[in-house]
Amino acid sequence: MSFEIEAKLKVDSHEPVSQRLKEIGARFLGEQVHIDYYFRKTATPEDRPLRIRKLKTAEQSKVFLTYKGPKEKSLYKRREEIEFEVSDFDNAKRLLEAIGYYQALAFEKKRQLWLLNGCEVVLDTLPLLGKFIEIEGPDESVIKKVQDDIGVGDLEHIKNGYVSLMSKKIAEAGIEERTFFL
Repeated sequence: MSFEIEAKLKVDSHEPVSQRLKEIGARFLGEQVHIDYYFRKTATPEDRPLRIRKLKTAEQSKVFLTYKGPKEKSLYKRREEIEFEVSDFDNAKRLLEAIGYYQALAFEKKRQLWLLNGCEVVLDTLPLLGKFIEIEGPDESVIKKVQDDIGVGDLEHIKNGYVSLMSKKIAEAGIEERTFFL
């Protein structure tokens, strides 16, 4: 069973963190664009999404199908994650729809990916929500050290995922649209 353990932090700008990552020798892995399509059934809890992700880099495009389990009690966001590559976005979407799922939300995310002390440090930009940092690692102590090392140790952790944050923002603004691109 695979678990993701991550700290999610809201920031006004990525520039200070990006600069700090360079200074302390983090390895820049590249830039990505994610277009995430979230599916659910009416009776499925919102915190257990099925997602089809189109991942694009300068070199390639891939499609992944992901299930995220319920959040566990933890200082950081921790949950089961099952993810695998699929060869055909349209067929994956048709399969989910055929078994009773509907597309609840879709949005684009721009991501810079770094590696530091065994943790992925990502700098994300999302429509409606702005800029975030996610630090995903093997355990809470390593994540906390990386958070301190990059100068964001005092920021509050956000335990909700992007789909939950986006849904809340859409509801608060009274927006009917459910697809958002940068």
